[in-house]
Order: sequence, then structure tokens, then C-alpha cells
Amino acid sequence: MSIRTALGGLGFVAQVAAIVFITKSFAFAQVYIPSESMVPTLEVGDRLITDKTAYGWSRHSLLVDPHVSFPGKEGRLFGRLPKRGDVVTFTHPRTGETLIKRVIGLPGDRIAMKNGRLIINGKTVERDFKGDYSYRQYRGGSVAVRRYDEHLPGGEVHEIIEQTDHGYADNMAEVTVPPGHIFFMGDNRDNSADSRFAELGFVPEENIQGQARLITYSLHDCRPEPGLACAPRRFLSPID
Repeated sequence: MSIRTALGGLGFVAQVAAIVFITKSFAFAQVYIPSESMVPTLEVGDRLITDKTAYGWSRHSLLVDPHVSFPGKEGRLFGRLPKRGDVVTFTHPRTGETLIKRVIGLPGDRIAMKNGRLIINGKTVERDFKGDYSYRQYRGGSVAVRRYDEHLPGGEVHEIIEQTDHGYADNMAEVTVPPGHIFFMGDNRDNSADSRFAELGFVPEENIQGQARLITYSLHDCRPEPGLACAPRRFLSPID
């Protein structure tokens, strides 16, 4: 192999690497779901496409964090606030890991929980009971839950599940989302480490990575068992 051929090959590899870096940093990226915090919307094993263009870009959008904030409001170029109800990937402010949750509170919103009911700006959020079912948790035992359609202010409707309305996560004194921050919650309300807890708390807008748009395919492995629901595998399924 000649030096010219070798250099040509290296140049091609470098071009491909640059295209991949730019695409995954500024356009679209794939995310794997490792936990049950967003059940029933997302299952363990789902592979998602996230849209990095949805809210503008920050250092957390990049494949490699340069640890230098971008210019612009809240450290975001062409930054836009997500809407309540959007499913968003973001960087945990303390651990640096990538999480995915639903936007519940925007800057200035007042958020509280009382006996399992979400309260936004002093009004209890409407929810419609859809039914009971039981399923086997990932690497765990079976659990009985109640399904609800939750109606957020602004008209967004999504499904949540609750094991109980009287658990450790079902009551929270009212908090006000500070400027430049977001309040996130999981759809699996009794199995989600989210903004209700000090370990995460309010998430800076700068930490947003993108909006989850599409389940490309699922590796969710659910063996049918008597009396237990089994979530189907999904392919090219939009995320509500």
C-alpha cells in the first residue's frame, strides 16, 4: 500500500468521523432506555431518535462536553424553551449522565404534589382513569398499577401509571421553578428519580440535549405470564 493510498484512507475515515460527530451533536442522536422511569411511554430496551435542533444547542448537545458554555441566553445558541409535556433528554447536573423525562414545569411555574395528584400553578391537573393492570418490572417482581391519561395545562395529554397515591413520592410542598430551569418528572410516577427529589432538582436549560421524537425499534424482552401485561415491541413509533 502506497503512502498516498494510506493517507487517502485516513482522510476518508476522518471525513466520516466528522460527519458522525456533527450529525449526532447538532442534528439527531440515538438513545437507549435503561430504566423504567418512563413506563408506559418508554420501555427498557427502546432505542430512540432525539432531535438536537428542537431547542437550540449547548455544550451538552455535543458528543464530547468541552466544559465551556456556549454564548447566548442560558448558555444555548438559538435557545428555545421546551413545551410542557415534551419528552426530553438532558444531562444530570451532578452526575453527568444522560436522563430522559417529561417536562412538567417551566420557569416561573409553581409545582406541588398532594396524595398523588400533580398541581401546577395552584390547579390540580386533571387525570382520567383508564384501568388497572399488573406487569413484571425489569429485574424485579410483579407490580400492580393504575393507568391514567394526564391533561397538562396547554392541552398536552399523556399516559402515566401509579402504584399508589400515598407513596413517598406522592406528596411535595409547592416549589417555584427558577429562571433558566426546568422541572422534570417520569411517567412511572412511583418509580422515577426526578425533579421531586434533591438528587436531581431543577435542571438548568443549558443541560438540555434534545427532544425524543421516535422509537426506532425496541429490544424490550417481555415473556407472557398469566395475569401480567406484556408491553409489545415497537418499531418506528412516534413518542407522545
